[in-house]
Amino acid sequence: MATRTWVPPGPYDLGRTLGVLARGPGDPSYRVAPDGSVWRASRTPDGPGTLHVTARADGVHGEAWGPGADWLLDHLPALLGGTDDPGAFVPRHRLLHEAHRRHPGLRLARTGLVLESLIPSVLEQKVTSDEAYRAWRLLLQRHGEPAPGAPSGMRVMPDPRGWALLPSWEWHRAGVDGKRAATIVRAARAASRLEEAATMDEPTATARLQAIPGIGPWTAAETLQRSNGASDTVTTGDLHLPKIVGYALTGARDADDATMLDLLTPYEGQRHRACRLILLTGVTPPRRAPRFAVGDIRGW
Repeated sequence: MATRTWVPPGPYDLGRTLGVLARGPGDPSYRVAPDGSVWRASRTPDGPGTLHVTARADGVHGEAWGPGADWLLDHLPALLGGTDDPGAFVPRHRLLHEAHRRHPGLRLARTGLVLESLIPSVLEQKVTSDEAYRAWRLLLQRHGEPAPGAPSGMRVMPDPRGWALLPSWEWHRAGVDGKRAATIVRAARAASRLEEAATMDEPTATARLQAIPGIGPWTAAETLQRSNGASDTVTTGDLHLPKIVGYALTGARDADDATMLDLLTPYEGQRHRACRLILLTGVTPPRRAPRFAVGDIRGW
């Protein structure tokens, strides 16, 4: 086990900063302990590793195990939001001002690992969250490996070769259709090129990801928000986000992407942070239709 402590320069909220990295309540690679500490299992460039992060009075303490332990601790400050600049955000709406005041410890995490965020984002394309979370959970349970030093049941995702060699029936068994499976296989085969995006600026990184067929603006944004801590990358093409942003800032119920981007113009450079704060308020338009039914292609 190796350790490192990072001291935040101000208020810090570990749960809200790292919470976006969890893919559903049963994510085998992410676990929140009863004391609020966070366990993460990752596949680093040096191999599998497990990180246990605890917020204490003297700073945020990290412990790591496995071949990837040193890599995880080297990148601990960035993961915790140490490269983020929350002071660059200036709220210009009453709701955002209040959200900013209520959540002074929110920072944007930066994992530095592209494929780790890209694959579950592809799984979330055009399906319900429950379907995507189930697929991620089943794939890691069946094809991942035990996370070194972690609590029982935690898994590290397969390496790129493992993803690329998964047979079609294993994707089907996890409820993943052929289109999403093919996109993940293409991404796995180009893993080394995609991982380079973690050090690129947002426009260049977006272009690098979208060069892979099947990865569009929505998937690229959802990936870079986590891998790069991208403060200005807004998720477009989402079914719910434009309506939530529009309703929160204007009271209108049917905003589209263009309207959302127009409303976020005053926050250019910090538009993703503005969206995160809006989502934390819990303000959403009243529902006018039933929820989508959770699909399951495994019985087909």
